[in-house]
This record gives sequence, C-alpha cells and structure tokens, in this order.
Amino acid sequence: MKLHQRLLAACIAGALLGAPAWAAINPTKLGAAYDATKANVTFKVYSSKATRIELYLYSTATGTAEKARYTLTNSGGTWSVTIPTATLGSQGLGGTLYYGYRAWGPNWPYSASWTKGSGTGFVSDVDAAGNRFNPNKLLSDPYALELSHDPTTATMTNGTIYASGATYRNIDSGTSAPKGIVLAGDTQSFGTKPTRALKDDVVYEAHVRGLTMNDTGIAAAYRGTYKGAGLKAAWLASLGVTAIEFLPVQETQNDTNDNDPNSNTGDNYWGYMTLNYFAPDRRYAYDKTPGGPTREFKEMVKAFHDNGIKVLVDVVYNHTGEGGAWSPTDKTTYNITSFRGLDNATYYSLTSDMQNSWDNTGVGGNYNTRNTVAQNLIIDSLAYWRDKLGVDGYRFDLASVLGNTCQHGCFNFDKMDAGNALNRIVAELPPRPALGGSGVDLIAEPWAIGGNSYQVGNFPSGWAEWNGSYRDVVRQAQNKLGSATITTGQMASRFAGSSDLYGDDGRKPWHSVNFITAHDGFTLKDLYSCNSKNNNQAWPWGPSDGGEDNNNSWDQGGIAADQRKAARNGMALMMLSAGVPMIVGGDEALRTMNCNNNPYNLDSSANWQGWTRTADQTNFENFSKAMMAFRKAHPALRPANFYSSVDNNGNVMEQLRWFKPDGGVADTAYFNNTANHAIAWRIDGSELGDPASAIYVAHNAWSAQVNFTLPWPGAGKTWYRVTDTCPWAEGASQVRAPGAEDLVGGENTSYGLCGRGTLVLIAK
Repeated sequence: MKLHQRLLAACIAGALLGAPAWAAINPTKLGAAYDATKANVTFKVYSSKATRIELYLYSTATGTAEKARYTLTNSGGTWSVTIPTATLGSQGLGGTLYYGYRAWGPNWPYSASWTKGSGTGFVSDVDAAGNRFNPNKLLSDPYALELSHDPTTATMTNGTIYASGATYRNIDSGTSAPKGIVLAGDTQSFGTKPTRALKDDVVYEAHVRGLTMNDTGIAAAYRGTYKGAGLKAAWLASLGVTAIEFLPVQETQNDTNDNDPNSNTGDNYWGYMTLNYFAPDRRYAYDKTPGGPTREFKEMVKAFHDNGIKVLVDVVYNHTGEGGAWSPTDKTTYNITSFRGLDNATYYSLTSDMQNSWDNTGVGGNYNTRNTVAQNLIIDSLAYWRDKLGVDGYRFDLASVLGNTCQHGCFNFDKMDAGNALNRIVAELPPRPALGGSGVDLIAEPWAIGGNSYQVGNFPSGWAEWNGSYRDVVRQAQNKLGSATITTGQMASRFAGSSDLYGDDGRKPWHSVNFITAHDGFTLKDLYSCNSKNNNQAWPWGPSDGGEDNNNSWDQGGIAADQRKAARNGMALMMLSAGVPMIVGGDEALRTMNCNNNPYNLDSSANWQGWTRTADQTNFENFSKAMMAFRKAHPALRPANFYSSVDNNGNVMEQLRWFKPDGGVADTAYFNNTANHAIAWRIDGSELGDPASAIYVAHNAWSAQVNFTLPWPGAGKTWYRVTDTCPWAEGASQVRAPGAEDLVGGENTSYGLCGRGTLVLIAK
C-alpha cells in the first residue's frame, strides 16, 4: 500500500461471526459456533485485561435494541457463554443471529447502575497500562466470519459514534455498529487447488471490484463482485495468468464509497484498512445475505481453480481499520470498535508510556505482531482462508511489521528471532515446496516506514518477496540513462534472479517476485508516458493525495511509439528474468491512470479495468500474451536454482554466460563500468529440460542502436528470432509463434538492435 496515503481518520472496525470449522487448528476455539446438532451456540472471545464482558444479541443488523444479553465467564483470558437455541427462539432470536460485545476494565470498571450512553463507572479513556475499555461501544468479534455491514453506511454516515474522548465517549454505538452473524455453514466447494510451483507462476494483481465493473460482457448485477471475477477466470487463463493476486478482500470500510458516485470524498477503494481478518468483504458479493459472501467467494475460487489458476490474497496484518489517534496531540480520542475495546495492549504496539499507538505504517498504529495471542489471530485467520475458503497463498502488506521483535515502545526487525510472526507463519503454514505440491505461497512486501523496516532480500527462509530492487534497477536503466548510475552488472544480477539478495541465505530465484509496476504507483503505460505524478485531477481520475515523487519514470520524449516500445521492454524483461513475474491488471493492454500514481481512493470508472481495446492496445495484449506463453514453454527461464556459470552436461556450453555486444565474455570490468549500457546472456536450455537447446537475450539500454555479435548457438544449431521489441517489428505477431521464428544466423552474425530495445533468440 502507499505508505503515506491518508485514509479516513475515523475508519473503523466491525466483525461478523460464523461456525469456526477450522477449530482443529484453533485450540482456543474463539468465535461463535453452533454445536453439531445446532442445539446450542457457544461464544468465545479473548481479553486478558477485561473485568467483565457481556454478549448482546440482536434480531436485526441495525436500528433495533438487543433482544438479549448474557454475561460471559472468564477462564484464563478466554471469555465464553453457551446458550441453548431453544432459549434464543423464546427471546425472539429464531432467525439470523446478530451479536456484539461490551467490555469493562480497569479504566472503566463495571457498575450495576450503568446504562447505555452513560458515563457511570468511567475513570479514564486510557490508563497507565494502555487499557481503553468503554462499554458504550459495541465491539465486533475479531474471530467473526462475516460482517453485517461496515461501521458507516449510506444511511449512517456518522463515524464519530465509535470514538472515545470527552466529546464522544458516552455516545452508544449499539444500534448502528456492525454485528457478527452466527453462520450455519455451507457446502460450497472451492475446487481442486493447483499444486504448481511458485517458480512456474505468472502473477496478475487485480482488484475484485475493479476487474469487472467496466466489463459489459458480464451481467450488470455481477459486475464488481466475486461472482463476476470468477467469470473472468477462463479469459485470464487464456492470457497466460497462473495466479491472481487480489487486493484486500477482508472486510474494510467501503460501504459508503457510492454515497456520491461522482466523488472520492472519504472513499477507501484499495481496502488496506482491515476491519476483520476472517470475513470476506460483503460489498464485493452479489449475494449479500448472511453467509452469501462466504459462499460466493468460494464459488469464485472454484472458478479460478477449475481453470488452473491459484488465488492469492493481499492481507494486512500490520495495522487495522480502527486506525490511530485522531490527533497527534490528543491521546484520548481513538476509534473503539473491536480489538482496541477488548484488549488494546494485546492487539496493538503502543508507545513506551502505553498512551498512544506505535506507527510504522503511516495509516494507523502497528498491530502487535510480537504478542502470542495477536499472532494466534494471524495464524488462525490465514489457516481459515486456506482451509475453508480455498486460498492458495498470500501477499503480506508492509510485512516488515511482522518481523518486529518489540511489543511496545520500539520497533526492531529481526529475521532470526524465532518468536516473530514471520517465522511462526512459516512453521505453522508450511510454504509450498520448490517443485510444487501442497502448501501456501508466502509473499512479503518487504518494507514499512522507519526504523530498520526496509528489508528487501532479508526475510527469513520460506518467504518470497516483492523485489523492489528489481523494479528500481529496471526502471532506472530504462528511464534514467545519464542521471542514475546503473551498471550492466546490476542489470545482470536482477535478470538472473537476484542471487545477491536471496542466495546468501539459502533462498532461490523464485523467492524474488519481479515487478516493475504494482497497484501502488504508475501503471506500465504511465511509467513510460509520465514525467511526474498528476494526482490532483478532477473525478474520475482524481484527486488523490500522497503518491511517490521519485518514480523513475519518463515520457520517452513524448514519442508514442517509443512509449509502447518501453512498455514492451518492461513486459519482456519480466517474462525473461529468473524469478516470478508479477503484472498489474490492465498492464497487459496499456491501461492508463493519466499519471495518477496513488489512486487508493478512486472507486471510479477510470480506476476500474477497461475492456475495450484500441489497435495499439490489442497489439500490446497480443505481445503480453505471447511473452507469457514463451515463458511457460521454456523452463530454462524458470529455474529452481540459481544459474551456474559452468558447463554441467559436457556440451561445451555454460548453463549461463554473459556477453558484451562484441560477442566477448562480459567480465567484472565490463559489468562495473558505468559507461556500458548493453548486455546479453545465453542460457543452455539442454541443462534445464528446455525444448530450445539455447536461449539468447540481448538488452540495449543505450539510446542509440548497438550491434550485437551473436555467440555460438551450439553444435549444428542456428539462431532464430522470437521477438525484437523495436518499433519496426510492432504488430499483431511481434512475438513469433513456436515454429514460425525468423532465421537470423549462426555464430558471429551481427544483429543491430535499436536504442532501448530487447532481442530474444532461440537455437534450433
């Protein structure tokens, strides 16, 4: 997520309950569940500091008072109550069961004379131990499986009702707050999970809503929903996508996004403010009835699985939607909707005086990832999405926070700490093996804000990472010639899998997720069409605050053909590099945001993917599709281990050799000379089970044509051209189909490659 974006200060949490079918891996069995015969329902919630917790039960989500209330019993911090369903029926609770909690503690002790909306018993908004109990705030269950609604909705836009502090502490939130729903379970299948190795994936980052909202080929009612997304599975498979990575799909405050369809005021589109870690976001469901989002999410996952596509989800365990302090000078006014009102110091990292949140995210206080109970919630929710909703892997937002070794008053990333959340996740949710099989794909965004949180290449074993160094080197080599110092040695390291980052600790090239663009920043087209961000545009392109100022972008002198060439280079290099390529939804067809590089708040037609194509977009889509197919067809581009520089099979060809343009071997002097901007490499396909005996790639980052002298293609072999990204070759078949490659010649053939161009040859 954009580290310095500013979402609503009052973005708040909610939760919803369901049967914890994952109880076998959840020894505390937190949450709410019917027993096997549905004769009883049990509620369990955790708080180490509460002195009293009451359960409030409702027959509707909003607008009515509770039908019943029960006092929970505490056993070692786990509070629980079991209620016969027959009793609930006699109380007018025979239908959908909605619920929430109210909690008392040291800063607000229980008084029998307390009534909703009163200050009876109040001592302080926060005490010396960081407690922020407030019985006027109905709290959602952190282990709920769905949410009834968001804290603010189209009909209830006043988020201040959830706040503490002198102005707000006595406002009762009960009738409006999100409620948990006790789900009865479902039989919806999520299909058969792909077991493909991560090294063989092409990842497509997309937004569930944005994927189909503009797609007129899908029924209007299904656009922007899980159901609609599932209807794109076959198309994505035909494009060459093998894993779709969805921006956050856990509940977030977005029910009010459409209050004004022509404005982004207060909108949260990306969804990086999680309200509940179990509940699929109800806004993205066509079926919004209780249990509907869960069933429909699983239906979507099955559609992708049926097409051989993994489903990865972006998860946000570094902060929550309760947010941080309303004001940097006011320690009293915070939103209290769930975690904070149950056990503030357990679920959040606090400052050393316990009065405020510690913040390495820029959008709210750190989740307390070093606390065992808070870690339990992370593990339990990940396992739930894996085992019950069918998810194949996760991308962890600002994942450095999960490596924190401090609970309060500090931040320190230490990958060697066995007790941090990163190592516990790997231990309890085993990563997928190198060559495929069962397990999950774990991908980190390896940075946050401040301290030692920038940790690209420094995550523990089992973790893949978004390789920010790959992004920066490729962008600078393409766009900053003469103003940024990028050597051919740096380029070579990134193209070959970044062994300098991942090989030193036993990880492999496929632990590098190679990307040039992401949701966070310019689109691929804009990277090569914009000199700077332009976020202060009118709706639907803006305005959006924040956004990076240092984008390593360039408009190629305003020459449209060169902009398309640069985009082809970016797409080609990702598909030709060792590691795992990730593209952003729409980049395959030159999607633009008109230079807005931080559209986190734009739930608009401009920010949704487009499905009409100009001739140039169609050509680029064909290019993207063909490059993905080329990668899939050539396992030499998807090595399980770092390339060797020696001949391992006696065919007189090294597994990988780097070349200067003149055909000589690139040595250290060439790699380190900042005046050099062209590099080529040859891979011995015969060592890696490739149908091509050799693959040759030349990349010219220089502004003028460079002549490359081709190396030996192998005994009895000749070089054939797969693609040349230069403008002369632009068209529907710029990447030749297998068997239709163009004859180029043998060893010592000279090939003139245009300025800022990429050439791909195979030997046959």
